[in-house]
Amino acid sequence: MIYTPMSKRRRWAALMVLSASLLVLMMDMTILNIALPGMAAELRPTATQQLWIVDVYSLVLAGLLVPWAGVADRWGRKKMLLLGYTIFALASLMVLWADSAAMVIAIRMLLGVGGAMIMPNTLSLIRVVFVDTRERAMALAVWSAVAGMGGAIGPLIGGVLLEAFSWHAAFLVNVPLMAVASVSVALLLPESKVNDAGKLDYAGAVVSLIGMVALVWAIKTFGEHASLLVPQAWAALAVAAVALGWFVRRCLVREQPLLDLGLFRSRALSAGVVAALGSVLAMSASLLLLAQWLQLVDGATPIEAGLKLLPLAVMATLTSLAAPRLAERFSPRGVLASALVIAGVGMALLACSGAVLSYPLVAASLALIGCGSGALAIASAFIMLGSPEDKAGNAGAIEESSYEIGAVLGVAILGSVAALVYRGSLRDTESFAALQSSDPQAAEAAQESLGAAMDVANSAGLSTLAADAASAFVASLQGAGIAGGVVMALVSVGVFLLVPRGTTLDGSSH
Repeated sequence: MIYTPMSKRRRWAALMVLSASLLVLMMDMTILNIALPGMAAELRPTATQQLWIVDVYSLVLAGLLVPWAGVADRWGRKKMLLLGYTIFALASLMVLWADSAAMVIAIRMLLGVGGAMIMPNTLSLIRVVFVDTRERAMALAVWSAVAGMGGAIGPLIGGVLLEAFSWHAAFLVNVPLMAVASVSVALLLPESKVNDAGKLDYAGAVVSLIGMVALVWAIKTFGEHASLLVPQAWAALAVAAVALGWFVRRCLVREQPLLDLGLFRSRALSAGVVAALGSVLAMSASLLLLAQWLQLVDGATPIEAGLKLLPLAVMATLTSLAAPRLAERFSPRGVLASALVIAGVGMALLACSGAVLSYPLVAASLALIGCGSGALAIASAFIMLGSPEDKAGNAGAIEESSYEIGAVLGVAILGSVAALVYRGSLRDTESFAALQSSDPQAAEAAQESLGAAMDVANSAGLSTLAADAASAFVASLQGAGIAGGVVMALVSVGVFLLVPRGTTLDGSSH
């Protein structure tokens, strides 16, 4: 391992740079939701192209996390981070020449390539730079606070930019931020790599890429159809099972595997992975569904919607920073499990509304879900605690993969529950029955989504249909809230049982 010890001031300055670059990546995952309408109006993408514009970033990111972490261990984590910044900035700059949906898809793909180089290396470098376990726990708390905040403020930043500029600004904002990050990292951070990592397993890298992309695409496709009766998704799931099964076997038999699965022998690390997945599952589903409610039912503008989503970001930041101190005073296992329960209560709170949902209840729900994301700080500490320094890249890739899978599962599972409840509730209304009799095609569109129903209602002057669609969507939020609460309760119990009694954040036990 090549590493030069750093002063305390330099360590914390480096943390600020690593966290800021993570913030840009997390924002990029949600800012597109605000930019998409303007982009679609100008470029006229087909429905399939629009799905790819949204999905290709996370598909490429999820597929490349493990391979790029392996390359970084051998080539140098700092070099990989700087290359990731460069690719991310250049891809964002290319939007100036984007005159077609295909070009935007290519740009989003390149952003995924750069993002996969950045995300795990921010974690692995924190693991290397912060040697003291107590100091590292606080550093990871800051990192987690930024992770929780980034996704929530993405819509707000997007709304502000789109008020003043075109949809291109959602991409171009990355360029100066990546330039500053590149200079700062070049000056502040030492190089770090594993000297005896061996040759890169190219076959394993390719197969892991295929397996992860197939898995994430299958889950997304099931979620988009809100049904398990999707042959192409089952085919992709079969490919994922074969590829990932072969990859796991290869990692278990090789002396120097691309991904050291022996890390999962640490129960604390395994619990951290499950907790991180659960926290992101709750956040991603809540942001997706409540952002729609705020704009389409509550009538908020994009900027207003972003502001009204801030309770989640604020509480995520505060609880992530407080989590290490709470863990010292009580126990990491109890704090972690409690945070997940609080997130579940926040989701279930949505079911407490009547037929009309009010913003104060939504704000309370968001705040509780934000409190729950404080679990990310403890989860990160457990994951890094369970990995030696030369496996920091592996640990970072595992944690980031759990985030990606958690986000996809949240949208797929809870989004599907919401879609099924919405359709069932809308079909039971008199306005929908009347529309189905007069215009079956419009009725078919109205039951696909709340946005489509509002478009149909506005174009046909059907105020009753709009009101019924809004009520159906509230019912869908309640159904998803109950399902989310149950899922988070199960995750909490599983995490509590996984973490050995007496585990602390400095690796000792009592």
